[in-house]
Amino acid sequence: MSRSTGTCPRHRPAPGAGAPALSHGATAPRVRRPLAAALFAAAVVAVFVAALTAAAPLAAQEVTVVEYDPRNTLVVPENPVTRARFPFVDIHGHQRASRMSAEAVDRLVAEMDELNMAVMVNLSGGSGISLTDGLANMVGRHPSRFVFFANINFFGVGEPGWGEEAAAQLEEDVRNGAAGLKIFKGLGMADRDTDGNRIPVDDPRLAPVWDKAGELGIPVLIHSADPAEFWQPHDRFNERWLELQLRPRRIRPPDQFPSFEQIIGEQHNLFRNHPNTNFIAAHLGWLGHDLGRLGELLDEIPNMYVGLGAVIYELGRQPRFASQWLAQYQDRVLMGKDSYNQVEFHTYFRVFETADEYFDYYRNYHAFWQMYGLDLPDEVLRKIYYENALKLVPAIDRSLFPG
Repeated sequence: MSRSTGTCPRHRPAPGAGAPALSHGATAPRVRRPLAAALFAAAVVAVFVAALTAAAPLAAQEVTVVEYDPRNTLVVPENPVTRARFPFVDIHGHQRASRMSAEAVDRLVAEMDELNMAVMVNLSGGSGISLTDGLANMVGRHPSRFVFFANINFFGVGEPGWGEEAAAQLEEDVRNGAAGLKIFKGLGMADRDTDGNRIPVDDPRLAPVWDKAGELGIPVLIHSADPAEFWQPHDRFNERWLELQLRPRRIRPPDQFPSFEQIIGEQHNLFRNHPNTNFIAAHLGWLGHDLGRLGELLDEIPNMYVGLGAVIYELGRQPRFASQWLAQYQDRVLMGKDSYNQVEFHTYFRVFETADEYFDYYRNYHAFWQMYGLDLPDEVLRKIYYENALKLVPAIDRSLFPG
């Protein structure tokens, strides 16, 4: 538009256009009005400048998606829960046991009491001396409150007799107090054999270890792969774009890692190949976004269980289906948190024990969405909180739980 006239140059009015209407038959005087046009243009400019000036403070407040933190204006009943309804087992804890001071151990137990956590399973138990030192430091000070799972180093896979030696070490660790075996996610992704090849999760050379665990009656809690979104293109369609933006090392380029489906497929084959050993797939087996598929696997593989570490955000966004699913598979799910933070347990309790709507998850970069309560019945809560753990981990002191 032309600022001088306010009209399109291709549609300028004929001379005299815009003058007052005349009576029929009158002749319009051919008069130009430069002063009026100038005043009109000045008024338009003034309005435009005023609008820009008024908007300037908002335009200056540039916010990135990383910084965006909207305040919830929804007013609904709120029932925060800071203590679990029943004593529970945290099947997925991590503590550097041998390095903790006596004061730190005592402080941890005090926090556990506030949460109603009866037992923490320390999955970072180590092996050999590190295991026995850690047990002495924590269990020696607070008997029954901590249970340790041993760990395995896959260095040397490919050497003759590696599997048998690893199984013998596991047996010794159990004699020294280990109550289970924890396998970290390096198996299947980063661990290499003596020839430099990736070690598949279901590598037959590892079979003596799994068979020994079954023979000893201890569970194997195994973390394989990572969230499926880590393998998807890091673009605007990725549900975990923010997390990958903040932590780009979690991106799994296809030229550097086997696919998500390959790794979890190997895990499921491992479970099938060793039916006499109980396996707990950490993090809902990274299938919390597809509970139907996870349920089919549990139906097919009776020695497969799942832990809830670091995936409450999956259940909290699908409250109706997740509630039904947990009721159906209540015998196969175990409470667990992963990285210890006392306050973050409160979100777990609120999701499980209330019918609250639209409340915050404890980490923005894991989930862009809000949580909803599942309002689980006591029967299901007891199974998830402690009964399933008592069934799978005989070393847990049953006297700490309701009869």
